[in-house]
Amino acid sequence: MPTIKIKSIAGSGNFHYTISTPKNPSAKAIDKTLPTVILVHPVYIASELFELQFADPNLRRFNLVALDLRLHGETSAKVLPSYGREEAAADIVKFMEALRLPACHFAGVSMGACISLQVAISYPQKALSVTLISPLPLTEPPEVAEGREEIHDCWVEAFKGGKVDQIALLDSVCGALQLGFSGQQTSLISALTTRAVPNALRNWGPKHLVEYRTATVDFFVRRTPQPPAAIRQIVCPIKLVHCGADIAYALEYSAEVLKLLQVNGADATLVEVPGAFHFGNVSHPKEVNAHIVESVLRNSPGMLIPPAQESVVSPFTAALKKAGYDGNEDSDQDTD
Repeated sequence: MPTIKIKSIAGSGNFHYTISTPKNPSAKAIDKTLPTVILVHPVYIASELFELQFADPNLRRFNLVALDLRLHGETSAKVLPSYGREEAAADIVKFMEALRLPACHFAGVSMGACISLQVAISYPQKALSVTLISPLPLTEPPEVAEGREEIHDCWVEAFKGGKVDQIALLDSVCGALQLGFSGQQTSLISALTTRAVPNALRNWGPKHLVEYRTATVDFFVRRTPQPPAAIRQIVCPIKLVHCGADIAYALEYSAEVLKLLQVNGADATLVEVPGAFHFGNVSHPKEVNAHIVESVLRNSPGMLIPPAQESVVSPFTAALKKAGYDGNEDSDQDTD
C-alpha cells in the first residue's frame, strides 16, 4: 500500500493509506465522478479494522479511503505532547490536499469519530457528511480513563526489564481487546490482533513510550467539551451511531453529544445498533455500513451512483487471511 509525506501543525510524517474504487481495490487515485468516503480508525488497530467495509459491495459503490494515523499501523510519524483532535484533523486535511481529494464524507470509529467531527468543525468545507460510530463522550468517564491507564501501564511494564515481559504485554493486549471487542474472539479479530501487534511493538516500543501515552491515553483524558462557537462552524449533517453492547460508553453519553450538537444548530441525528460492541463496524457491519451508505447517498446530490456489484475484493483480505482470517465473517456477530 502507498505512503505519502505530509506536514501539518502536528509535524511531518509518511502516512500509509489505501484507496479503493468500485473497480479497483488498490487504486492509485479516486474516481472523481463518485463520492469519496474517508474511514478513520480508532485507537490500537489501524486501517485493516475496516476490512468489512472495504469488502461491502454497497459501500464500494463509492471511493473508500483509509489512512493510518500517527503512531498507528504502517504510518511513520511521531506525535508531539500536544497531539489531540485538532492536530489529527489537521493531518487528515493535509492528507486530502496532498492527494487532491475533494470534499469527502467521513465515517470514524471512537477516536476516529472524534477526529472526523473535528474536521467538520475546523475545516467545514472539507466534510459533506460525518458518521460517528461509537462517538466519544463530551469528556472521558473516570472508569474508562482508568481502563485506558491500565492498558498503558501494562504495556510500559512489559519493557522495564532486559527482556520483554510477555505476560504484561499480553495483559495490555487483552485490555485493548476487551475495550474494542468486548472480549469476543473471532477469526477476524484474531487476525487483526496478529497483524496489529508487530506494528504496535515498532510504534510503541521502549523508545516511544511517552508518545504512546500521548496517543492512547492523553488524547482521550485531556479532551474538554467542544465550545458552542465551534459547533456552530459545522455545515454538514452529523449522524451518531451508538453501539448497544459498548462496554465503555452508555447511550446517555451519545445523547449528551447529540444535545450539544442540536442546541448549537447542527443537523444531527442519533441511531442505535443493538448488540454491537465498541468497534461496531466489526461486530455489526451490515447495520453500520447501511448507516454510512444512507448518509452518503442523502448528501451527494446530482451524482450518478452505480449499482452495487455482486461481490468486491477488499485490499486487506489477503494479508488478514495469512494471519488466520477465514473470510466468512461478513454477517453480524452475536454479542448478546
